[in-house]
Amino acid sequence: MRAMWRGEISFGLVMIPIRLYAATEHRDVTFRQVHRVDGGRIRFRRICSIDGEEVPYADVAKGYELPNGEMVVLTEEDMAELPLPTAHGIEVLHFSPSEQVDAIMWERSYYTEPEPNGVRAYALLRDALEQSGMVGVAKVALRQRESLAVLRVRDGVLVLVTLMWPDEIRVADFEFLSEDVEVRSQELKMASSLIDSMTVDFDPAQYTDQYREALEELVEAKIEGHEVTTPAEPREEKPVTSLADALRASLAAVSDDAADSRPGRPVSATEPKRAPRRSA
Repeated sequence: MRAMWRGEISFGLVMIPIRLYAATEHRDVTFRQVHRVDGGRIRFRRICSIDGEEVPYADVAKGYELPNGEMVVLTEEDMAELPLPTAHGIEVLHFSPSEQVDAIMWERSYYTEPEPNGVRAYALLRDALEQSGMVGVAKVALRQRESLAVLRVRDGVLVLVTLMWPDEIRVADFEFLSEDVEVRSQELKMASSLIDSMTVDFDPAQYTDQYREALEELVEAKIEGHEVTTPAEPREEKPVTSLADALRASLAAVSDDAADSRPGRPVSATEPKRAPRRSA
């Protein structure tokens, strides 16, 4: 694994230099959006809605839209001036019983690894947490966003779990909660008996993503059946520098299509035939 962040865990006057690693990864089958006919990749460009020009990434800024449609533009310089005291540290605020942290607040988990000069202090905090049954409630800034977090122990490693902020948790305001629903004692006993009969120790290794496996088999079958498209080299396009240029380029493309569709036009043996246009 490659460390994504370096900093320190601080609690009291103790400072523990650590490295941070993503503890989880998604295993989805990834796809690209392509043209169904020839397999060419679909391009997405950053086009300004006002002047029609393509915007270089360096000129892209954050915009906060006001209710009246006006835009507040925030640059990287503006963002850099914001105070972010936890940018290089995991600041433990206090310790709390682990059961008091509702699992609905859990967002993402990260492994922590001590630097060589921090192993002893790291082991001290880990063992003390494990013995106490507590978690360390902390603040940390990752990717220019400050998060509430907890430090807990898993398999001998301190795991940082970022949390949702309290105001990010929606209230379950459903109508049925105000209804007086009668549950008969006999029904409750039967439901409890059913739960008891279906109770086993949780072993995540016995569960698999059957949809992903079927998708991988589908892709493999197409490969074995040589149902593979080799996209041609993409055409080099001249950069569009203005709205007028974009209009001229569009008119030229339409003219070329019209010329190609004229009867009697010779077609070379190496030139691919154009797919007939569908009527609207």
